[in-house]
Amino acid sequence: MISDFSAMTWLQAPWQALMTLQQQGRLPHGLLLVAPAGIGKRQLAERLAARLLCDVASEGDHACGHCRQCELLKAESHPDVKVFQPESSKVIKVDQIRALSEFAVASPQVAKRKVIIVDRADQLNVNAANALLKTLEEPVAGVTLILLQEAGRTVLPTVRSRCQSIALPIPEEGEALNWLRQSCQTQGTDVDEASLHSALLLCGGAPGKALSWLDAAAVTARTEALAAFRSYLKNELVVGQAAAALRKSGELEQVLWTLELWALDAIRLNVGASARDQAAADVLGYLAAQNPAWRFHARLAQIRESRAGLSYNVSPDLEIERLLIAWKDLMPARQRRRAS
Repeated sequence: MISDFSAMTWLQAPWQALMTLQQQGRLPHGLLLVAPAGIGKRQLAERLAARLLCDVASEGDHACGHCRQCELLKAESHPDVKVFQPESSKVIKVDQIRALSEFAVASPQVAKRKVIIVDRADQLNVNAANALLKTLEEPVAGVTLILLQEAGRTVLPTVRSRCQSIALPIPEEGEALNWLRQSCQTQGTDVDEASLHSALLLCGGAPGKALSWLDAAAVTARTEALAAFRSYLKNELVVGQAAAALRKSGELEQVLWTLELWALDAIRLNVGASARDQAAADVLGYLAAQNPAWRFHARLAQIRESRAGLSYNVSPDLEIERLLIAWKDLMPARQRRRAS
């Protein structure tokens, strides 16, 4: 995350749309911001919260940054803003939404209004989503709810229907590269231009995700994960060892993203296109030459099934092992002997 919102040029159009609604008195009590991970949903939500609470910015497009409300926000101690997000269980639980409801009906402490951000509304469990409906159906004056949804994940239709949805755009390549350069400079990270392009390509154009992808430790972990994947397919590692290496490259969601990228690249190679992950192009090209495209689509379906199960406290190691065993089935029969 970088603090200068103006550098996120791709978010300026949706921001202006929100400001137009605000100035016309038509800003809804419930907003649903939808975008892939790494686009800037949370930054936009926080920016809107600051604008709504600011004592000075009555007509302008930006919070002043200096009033009492802005200073409290900078210190992350504003009592009239609450963020609810998944905790250790990976879901937003009903107890959190009950706390949200209690916060919503209480009077503001220092500002004229209140803002609630639900980060990852797609991670609400069923009971929590149903509990949130009451607050959405019976809005409290002066309370704005901003729900964040990762594109491709589901939100209960009854929740979605009670919010105004805004789809945030994926930035143009030039915009994303400018943001990445500035962010790397801010962090004091020396990254060459080729690496910036590669990270952005690997992350589907999401600059926030690409920034984390460029982290030195993450690069090393991904290199080791790919080496373990190759060795596993050649029966040089047992499935548990390969799964452990992939697990070191990130949380289960990150591993699923990597496996999905490889499956998509195998499909690209199968039809004569180029792989986005050039480091894995050799092993994926070999698999693509041995299998029809539909088998990689089947891998994609399994990966997305695993992603859908993230809300249910699945075992990361067992999920990764299950997926790796399916990848081994793509090897020729003579090389398919599973190590155990």
